[in-house]
Amino acid sequence: MIAYFMLIHRYPKQFKRLFKSIYHEKNYYIIHIDKRAGRKIFDEIDLFLGDYENASILESKEAIWGGYSLVDAQLRGIEKLVTSGGTWDYFINLSGQDFPLKSQEFIMEYLSAFDCCEFIKVVNQNLIRPETMHRIKDYVEEIDGELVISTTSNRDFLTGVTPYIGNQWMILSKDFCEFITYSPELAVFKEFYRNTLIADESFFQTVLMNTTFKSRIIYDDKREIDWIESSDIKLRPRDFLTNDSKMLLNSKNLFARKFDENIDGGILTILERSIKPSVISAILY
Repeated sequence: MIAYFMLIHRYPKQFKRLFKSIYHEKNYYIIHIDKRAGRKIFDEIDLFLGDYENASILESKEAIWGGYSLVDAQLRGIEKLVTSGGTWDYFINLSGQDFPLKSQEFIMEYLSAFDCCEFIKVVNQNLIRPETMHRIKDYVEEIDGELVISTTSNRDFLTGVTPYIGNQWMILSKDFCEFITYSPELAVFKEFYRNTLIADESFFQTVLMNTTFKSRIIYDDKREIDWIESSDIKLRPRDFLTNDSKMLLNSKNLFARKFDENIDGGILTILERSIKPSVISAILY
């Protein structure tokens, strides 16, 4: 079984399509709606989820891109899932503009072949992505819904800890989620990353690689993403369109991002039709 955590800040109609595409009565679903989304979106999603006993909404707080609030939302979601007493094996985080490429039966069967693994992209930040080390040295605060960045702080990193970085999207074992929830080792990481730029791309990686928790790491988040250059940030995920359907249908990944039904809703229809429950004849590794 799977525990899903979903970050939503707009597009309630598209969220409903995503939710239905990943729904299974044996799974669990925690949804965080950005407080800035507004009451109308919250009420629409809340009403929709009323039909699903295995889904609930996490307390809404502001979730600011680049801020620790994104990590905090996921930590709160993980804690709620762990302490609820439900039976599940893997945690998967999604945004409201993600979509599955495989049926839930396929995904559940696929993950069942792995015992306590973490599907997450991890590289040594200093050696492989030194251009991102400024995220550690700068001091970041979230004030009135905005990021305030001090580029003159030149902070030292945690003593005896190696910084790691990857992607914010991941599939984590329940064992690691329990460790994150209960281990006192997390306190020092939370304190430091609270003021770190784009912490959601490095917090979980650094914790995984620098604590006593031991697990098998699959250096793959199982996401299909087409990164393109952007004027405001170095890279951003391109919106997939209908003419990407062949590539997506043939992908060995489990999920893809991102999609915007206001730009092209047809690709979502194609994917919805492709992931209808079916007999799994093989598992692709």
